[in-house]
Amino acid sequence: MIQYTLKCSQEHRFDSWFQSADAYDKLKSAGMVVCSICGDDSIEKAMMAPRVRPSRAAAAPHAEPSVEKPPVPSLSAPATPAEQALSELKKKIEANSDYVGKDFVSEARAIHEGEAPSRAIYGEAKLEEAKALIEEGVPVAPLPFTPGRKSN
Repeated sequence: MIQYTLKCSQEHRFDSWFQSADAYDKLKSAGMVVCSICGDDSIEKAMMAPRVRPSRAAAAPHAEPSVEKPPVPSLSAPATPAEQALSELKKKIEANSDYVGKDFVSEARAIHEGEAPSRAIYGEAKLEEAKALIEEGVPVAPLPFTPGRKSN
């Protein structure tokens, strides 16, 4: 695994892990590396310091007084106000809506036509299916996050 510090054309910086340098190149050329803050796909590697491990002798414990280190932030905690807002939006949608998964299109259509009880739902749809719903007048909108049930 290799960690890169990346930046987009808007100067947002973020870290990401890749299986190898070749894996990064393949994902970037496929347009799959995007800014985690604004979604920009114009990504470059930012300048970063290499991570060098000390020798075994240097890594041996010393009798120096211990210095309290600041706590390491959680990787799952939002790092920016935009990420915090997105996290809160996701929690609100998941708390107040029913997840219908791959049945989203049929369920949204049934609710719109009055065949199913009216309620807030979210799920998954292909782009063509979502466009068809919009053309039929069914009010839908894409979510800016992956539903919790799909996250690793």
